[in-house]
Amino acid sequence: MSVPESGGRKGFSRQIERLVRLWALFGGAILIFLVAVNVFEVLTAATRPLTGYRFSGSVEITELAAAAAAFCFLPWCQLTDANVTADIFTARAGPRTIAVLKLAAAVVAILFGGLLLRQMSLGAIDHREYGYSTAVLDIPEWWAFVPMVISLALLVLAAIVTLIEQARYAATGEDN
Repeated sequence: MSVPESGGRKGFSRQIERLVRLWALFGGAILIFLVAVNVFEVLTAATRPLTGYRFSGSVEITELAAAAAAFCFLPWCQLTDANVTADIFTARAGPRTIAVLKLAAAVVAILFGGLLLRQMSLGAIDHREYGYSTAVLDIPEWWAFVPMVISLALLVLAAIVTLIEQARYAATGEDN
């Protein structure tokens, strides 16, 4: 089964696709921000002998933002079937067999995503309640959890969409 093109999904699936696409673009914006932070860090390090200026905390920003950005892409990977797979095991399998395997993978993604969603939510609450923050810039660590929790919620929704699509394909052999 091929991944439906932008116009291939309808209703709930289409709305989830739009949300997930926007969220992945947000993750890309975070990465662009990270590049800017690191370029600025390199420039300030190179010009430090002349200016005496030190940019402190770039490592903290990079750690928090990189983790958040990585999570932003998980729903997109699920929805577009861009997760890592071992094609060697399915090279001779028929399309319906592959659909059943992808259906099972969607179930695992729902369960694992739900578990991670719960645990990351609890972690965010703990980090907020205990006031954990970074050492140099004093950035509250729970801020980084917010996009991660949203990403995991979107991952579960994306996995539900792929579960429905793969179940339909496994049963009927038709994409939509």
